[in-house]
Amino acid sequence: MSSCTCYHLLLLFLAILFLFSFSDAQTTKPKPTSLLFPIRKDVDTNQYYTTIEFSSPHNFKNMVIDLGGQHTWFDCGNGSDLPTYRPIKCGSRKCRNVKNFGCVGCNLPRKPGCTNNTCGVASYNPYSNDLYAQGIGEDALYIDSVSTNGLSIGLSYHSPQPYLFSCANSDLLRGLSNSTTGMSGLANTTTSLHTQMSAQFNLPHKFAICMPSASDYVIGQIFIGGGKYMYPPYDKDIATELSTTPLVINPVSTAPAYTEGDPSDEYFIYIKSISVDHKVVAVNSSLLSIDKQGNGGTKLSTIIPYTKLETSIYKALVDNFNKAAALRKIKRVASVEPFGACFSSKSIATSQTGPLVPYIDIGLAGNDHDWRFYGANTMVAVNKNVMCLAFLDAGSKPRTPIVIGGYQMENYVIEFDLVSSKLGISNSLLYHNTTCSQSPLR
Repeated sequence: MSSCTCYHLLLLFLAILFLFSFSDAQTTKPKPTSLLFPIRKDVDTNQYYTTIEFSSPHNFKNMVIDLGGQHTWFDCGNGSDLPTYRPIKCGSRKCRNVKNFGCVGCNLPRKPGCTNNTCGVASYNPYSNDLYAQGIGEDALYIDSVSTNGLSIGLSYHSPQPYLFSCANSDLLRGLSNSTTGMSGLANTTTSLHTQMSAQFNLPHKFAICMPSASDYVIGQIFIGGGKYMYPPYDKDIATELSTTPLVINPVSTAPAYTEGDPSDEYFIYIKSISVDHKVVAVNSSLLSIDKQGNGGTKLSTIIPYTKLETSIYKALVDNFNKAAALRKIKRVASVEPFGACFSSKSIATSQTGPLVPYIDIGLAGNDHDWRFYGANTMVAVNKNVMCLAFLDAGSKPRTPIVIGGYQMENYVIEFDLVSSKLGISNSLLYHNTTCSQSPLR
């Protein structure tokens, strides 16, 4: 073969190699800047749930969101819909890296959720107060990302490593929305949704929630990794406008099962004041901090629908609210259980931020700004004629005197920054003439 022929063959080979390399470069996905999961609200149960794709594309599982949940669990059902599921062996490295409770086994035919010598974890349903030891396993996840402009969905990704979760039996589903088959935990644990996804995609360990106020057809979001939070027609990045306050570690675990000495992995903050129409509510300041036994402070929860307050705080808030409402000529009516302060809807005007009623402000520790609740987050319509103050009496000796519920978090962007241990809270999106549904998932 002549040197000329060899030369041309070499050029042809290099050209083919270039084309293949270019094609591969074109199909290689860039690193995502933020991962995205939907949030929907079941109006019958006031539960908020997300959807995750397991094992294969479009194999959707709906799971109630629990800010205090340690991991994801769901009823795996027929094992055929999890073809790549693998149990985690008891005593393995992966088992040692999670909050495990020994080994579990199963005497029935092998399938997801029924395997022997499997790493056991505690799966908890806070609605039924049921706690089961379940085997933890792993499988692939499929996730959407947000484009860099924050306005549209970017590419869909396959998790680089398998995702850890447990298979529960149907008995653990009691009290959950009929739309769901399990729960997805967002606590500060190694097995939570955001921790696993942040680590796998090398994203900043932070996540944000924007919870919708309407039915299943209106979608809010879980953002993992930070990034821009854009909600048209408002044209500014909400991430740059968050008021921040330190996240506080409760020294005593609040989980239903834990090892002695474990701190809580739920999200606590300190608040310095509560006020109604700028008038400070008198409260016992000792209730606002956490003592050595783990009592006190303020916690955020997506499980309870309405904020619960220790009795003395609740009574003081209701008294101040009633007085402020009277000054606005809002007519008081008989209470409707479980609410303690109710009013005639006809005496309440409406505004961009919901019913026009007295503001409730929570003073955030370490910040000069308050978390302001407008009428959309303080009033609930119990019928066409009556609206009630959407806060509940938690009793005289609750472990946590203030638990901020899901209703109060609707249409706010709330960011949990676990790198700097800060909670970021936006103003109500309604104030900016937008909602959580004006999102990349709309």
